[in-house]
Amino acid sequence: MLKEFREFAVKGNVLDMAVGIIIGVAFGTVVQSLVNDVIMPPIGLALGGVDFADIAIPVGTGPEGEAVVIGIGLFINALISFLLVAVAVFFLVKSFNRLKRQEEAAPEEPAAPPEPSAEERLLAEIRDLLKARSA
Repeated sequence: MLKEFREFAVKGNVLDMAVGIIIGVAFGTVVQSLVNDVIMPPIGLALGGVDFADIAIPVGTGPEGEAVVIGIGLFINALISFLLVAVAVFFLVKSFNRLKRQEEAAPEEPAAPPEPSAEERLLAEIRDLLKARSA
């Protein structure tokens, strides 16, 4: 069983997947920073100095006296982050599919020469007959 696991773990697909996950997490962090630190502050300023992370709908009070709120601003930030990641992944997959189609469309081996026409076949027969006579 250990041998099977080692064969599975060493396969290229697992390593590719691990690299993809690591890059995906790093990309998610960059997008989250882009949304929270670059996109949302100007939008909040345009809306009268509102910090979206602070927008919440109060629901009530918890058992220890803390306020229970629905964090709608945090949800908006997460939604914008998701949309940015989705658009980036869409363009990545689109470009990958385009490259894949170009690769499939490219001929793999040269095309076979076309069949000789009837005239060329007749001339070849005449040539062969003349060679046979002179031999």
